[in-house]
This record gives sequence, C-alpha cells and structure tokens, in this order.
Amino acid sequence: MPATDLALLIEAAKAAGRIAERHWRRKLRVWDKPGHQGPVTEADLEIDAMLRERLMAARPGYGWLSEETEDGPARLGAERVFVVDPLDGTRAFLEGDKSFAHALAVTAAGRVVAAAVYLPMLDKLYAATAGGGATLNGVPIRASGRALLDGAAVLTARPALDPCHWAGPPPRLRRSLRASLAYRLCLVAEGRFDAMLTLRDSWDWDTAAGSLIATEAGARVTDRAGAALAFNTEIPISRGVIAAPPPLHDEVIARLA
Repeated sequence: MPATDLALLIEAAKAAGRIAERHWRRKLRVWDKPGHQGPVTEADLEIDAMLRERLMAARPGYGWLSEETEDGPARLGAERVFVVDPLDGTRAFLEGDKSFAHALAVTAAGRVVAAAVYLPMLDKLYAATAGGGATLNGVPIRASGRALLDGAAVLTARPALDPCHWAGPPPRLRRSLRASLAYRLCLVAEGRFDAMLTLRDSWDWDTAAGSLIATEAGARVTDRAGAALAFNTEIPISRGVIAAPPPLHDEVIARLA
C-alpha cells in the first residue's frame, strides 16, 4: 500500500491513463447524462469503477465523491474524502483531442490536502500536497507573476467576457480555453497562462485537484465572489472559479460586476 495519499493518487491516475489510452480514438458506447450534463462514455465508467475499487481498498475509511458515481450522504461524515473526475474533458476525449485529464484529490475538513492531475496523451503529471508545493513531472512549478489583467493570457470561455459580468468595460485579454477545467487550473500553476476564469457554478470533482496544484504554485484560487473554495459540502458546487497570481486575482475581483 502506498505510504502517502499523494503516492496513492499518482498510482491510480496512471492506471486511469492506461485505460483511457486503450479506448482513445476508438468507437465507444456513449450516453447523454440527464439535465444537459454532457456525454459519458464506457471509458468514463470503466475508469470510475477502477478508481473506486483501488482507492477505497487502500483507504477504506475515506469517503467517495465522483462525477460518475451516484452521490450520497455517507461522505459528509468521513474525515477524508476522495474527490475524483475519472475523465475530465469527455467531449475532447471523444473528438480525439489529447487535452483530457484524470483529476484526483483527497480532502480533509473541507480543504484539499493531496492532488494529482494526469494527462496521459501529453505525458503530464501535475501533483501537490498542502504545504508541499506543486510539481509537473516531478519538477517544481510556479504561477506567473503578472499583476495586470488587460493583456494577460487567460483561460476562459467567451461568455465570461460579456459586458453584463463586468463593472466597466470587459478586460482586453489574450483568451484561450481547454476542455478540462482541472487542466486549466494546472496551466495557471505552470505559468503557461496568467489566469483562468469560469463564472459558471463548478462541481467539486472539476476543481478540487487543480485548485490545490494552483494554490501550491503561488496562485490564489477562489469562487467568483472571492471566497475560498470549500469541498465536501452537502451540495458539492462552487460559485465559479478564479485562479491567478494574487495581484491579478485582486484586479479580476475588483472589476467583476
């Protein structure tokens, strides 16, 4: 059994990657989730089942929260909880895009304490522990030092720049996007982008792992109102996500309506 939660998450993320590689660019069974929640494939479900079996066997006292497992109240009483997105970026996966990810985290008292985000087709493994810094393939990473929003490289969807969301004119950004929200957070941690912004409500499994990695790399990560993210709540959703170096984060919050 791995000695640490991080080692366990890394082993499980790599096992998830092996399953995804086997299914990638092959004809898959696909279902539409109810409530316009997007597609789910047989690969998502196989990875979810493997992760739950492997992780809960190693830590039977932990709770479980996954995008592809029916939720229940049992996790609320657990000291530590696995928060898992078996395949973040399912649409990208189906389109043959390499930027899908496996996002795995452990939370304690509402905070993430260990996290791994793995992109098997890009050979990128992001990892972090609370207070231990963040790494990409074992090498320490840091968020950019940018302080000004105008001209910044920001990962966000176009609707977030609608004037209705801003107290004044929307910022002039170098805008990009990736399908996986966890990967967006990691790209901020890596310093390849200055910030990421989503104003839509976001599920814990999309944000938990990446939020710790970005935080440990020196970014500030909050909801769209500037409040700290809290995990393993009764309804596991945050009011959007903003991740950026602290001065840039302050400007985003100040300029949002």
